[in-house]
Amino acid sequence: MLSFANISRCQIRKLETPARGFIRNLHRGPIPVSWKRPRIGWTKLNFDGSCKGKAGEASIGGLFRNHEAEFLLGYAESIGRTTSTVAELAALRRGLELVLENGWSNVWLEGDSKSLVDIIVKRRRVRCKEAQKQVSRINLIMPELENCVVTHVFREGNRAADKLASIGHQLQKPKIWRHIPPDDILQIVEEDAKGKIVFRRR
Repeated sequence: MLSFANISRCQIRKLETPARGFIRNLHRGPIPVSWKRPRIGWTKLNFDGSCKGKAGEASIGGLFRNHEAEFLLGYAESIGRTTSTVAELAALRRGLELVLENGWSNVWLEGDSKSLVDIIVKRRRVRCKEAQKQVSRINLIMPELENCVVTHVFREGNRAADKLASIGHQLQKPKIWRHIPPDDILQIVEEDAKGKIVFRRR
């Protein structure tokens, strides 16, 4: 049996005029998404985790760019069987380790997992022990940076990191690219630098 709320909703839909429906659908149009450059003096990390299945083979990837959208460093790695949440956290943790190794102090961290951003920014608790380990490591590194910002972006604005995470599935050992991106993401990096807009369907 439908609840009163559900019945009301059904009735409202039937009574909706064509004009009203058209206006409502206008607000549900595609969302323009593009990669944004960091400010001068800042380094931007885009990171991503990839997991095949609920707890299948996972990999990570990420890349660093400066205010001129120049590729500085990229990384990819297979991390074995785990969950998508752990993969996302591992991608960020590895990126932060590379931040320390390269001496970057003003860093913009951006990923396409909203739940990960909530875990880090809003201190949302996680139950999985492996996820807790990753969060603890992340929370140890971040205070060492002079300035650090964490943001969420839709997947369309994180295409290069997503591609690197996919590459990670094919690797037998961790790989790092310096100054020159792998051919698989070269076009994406160039498009990002030009401010290409990719439309995301709601």
